[in-house]
Amino acid sequence: MQATATVLVYSDDANIREQVRLAAGRRPAEDVPPVEFLECATLPAVLAALEGGGVDVCVLDGETAPIGGMGVCRQIKDEIFACPPVLLLIGRPQDAWLATWSRAEAAVTLPVDPVEFPDALAALLRRRLAVEA
Repeated sequence: MQATATVLVYSDDANIREQVRLAAGRRPAEDVPPVEFLECATLPAVLAALEGGGVDVCVLDGETAPIGGMGVCRQIKDEIFACPPVLLLIGRPQDAWLATWSRAEAAVTLPVDPVEFPDALAALLRRRLAVEA
């Protein structure tokens, strides 16, 4: 198992980024490595981070303005080779179909739930680590 996993968190709202960090904790599950967070508030920062490599999972806020996480997800799935799995934060359960349209591997609703979120994040980390193994 690798020493740490890098989780990119995209949101224009510092409170949402903090909710993600607090809900995930240092290690979202015992069978995944500890996580380090890379916070981004703009699309250019997300693209630069992904082009630099080393990101294991992306957490994108679908409610971010002016460019929401759903559009960002669809863009990175088209433009980034071997794009990491994406966990999308959605405003309502009814938006799950939009998460599917954006090609996100998973979606959870806001506010960030401290039980649901780390489970979803850990599942994507397991998936990513299995691909790399």
